[in-house]
Amino acid sequence: MSVRKRTWTTSSGEAKAAWAVDYRDTGGKRRLKTFRLKKDADSFAATSHVEVASGRHVADRGSVTVAQAGMLWIDASEAAGLEQSTVNQYQQHTRLHINPFIGDALLSKLTVPLVRKFSDDLRAADRSMAMVRKVLVSLGSLIADAQERGLVGRNVVRDMRGRRKSIDKTEKRQKGRLKVGIDIPTPEEVKAILSVLEGHWRPIILTAVLTGMRASELRGLSWAGVDLDRNEIRVYQRADRFNRIGPPKSVAGERTIPITPMVATELKQWKELCPAGDLDLVFPTGSGNVESHSNLRSRGLIPFVERAGVIDRDGNAKYSGLHSLRHFYASWCINRKEDGGLGLLPKTVQERMGHSSITMTLDVYGHLFPRNDNTEEMAAAEAVLFN
Repeated sequence: MSVRKRTWTTSSGEAKAAWAVDYRDTGGKRRLKTFRLKKDADSFAATSHVEVASGRHVADRGSVTVAQAGMLWIDASEAAGLEQSTVNQYQQHTRLHINPFIGDALLSKLTVPLVRKFSDDLRAADRSMAMVRKVLVSLGSLIADAQERGLVGRNVVRDMRGRRKSIDKTEKRQKGRLKVGIDIPTPEEVKAILSVLEGHWRPIILTAVLTGMRASELRGLSWAGVDLDRNEIRVYQRADRFNRIGPPKSVAGERTIPITPMVATELKQWKELCPAGDLDLVFPTGSGNVESHSNLRSRGLIPFVERAGVIDRDGNAKYSGLHSLRHFYASWCINRKEDGGLGLLPKTVQERMGHSSITMTLDVYGHLFPRNDNTEEMAAAEAVLFN
């Protein structure tokens, strides 16, 4: 690999000069890349030398544009059988956020500064911090797919871990912690909502409150997963946004949840009235099909929240999503007293919620766990230390 200066004269008689890097790629093919400044040529030569030696170098002519790589990535995602909602999200990220800004750029020419500028441009174009984070994750996955195909040697997005952590921290600061009475219904509010439930919406909302199941898991729950003799529900499938039944998104999502006597009694009564269907669903539509998520919110939860008087200053339902009921279940598990204890252990809460890691549980709900470092305890500890 060599760096040398090239000079020539144009047809108009103008003298030109450039710095050329002469090297052989990982396949042994000779390559020549020119730069206006020697420092840029030297930098490229040093980086390329390491990449060629490790078999990771891809020349510009062997690379593709970000938009072309995006098409390959989406095709591979569909072929791998990913959920349609996930594939649709990938398509939206590439079409609306990635391609308009860097779609024409060669993968081999992507750098950390360029990707940082891309994220800044997204923010300047009024994309939310959450959307910027999601798009960067998609871009990283896109490049990883291209890397496996030998179309690029380096994943610059993965080199931006510090930047992504900064974005995550900023987003968390903006959102703040979940607050009881704002994001999480209070016990009094839950009691008020349960007191007005009726009809076929009562069993599903009651189950949501006292099991913490996700809306997709409730919509996909079958009677085969309900054991009324042992008072437990086994979550092994879910309904996606297109009402298609499939497995949980993660291994941790497959779990067994104990149910209370109230839920067990309600489900026993509901089983006698439940519409029959080929899917044998616990909470189906009148024709036995998968209930839509929008109906569950707009016709199920919201009207009863408003009827219970749990409203905001504008008179609208204070809680309009079933995830708020899931938050309540987590806080109830954490803070209720059982046999003189202080609630369930974090690991148990993680398993009940179906979180993929204890870190996720503590990041979301850690501040709700009872503290045992009160003033009296600290005073006693100080006395022991200095006695």
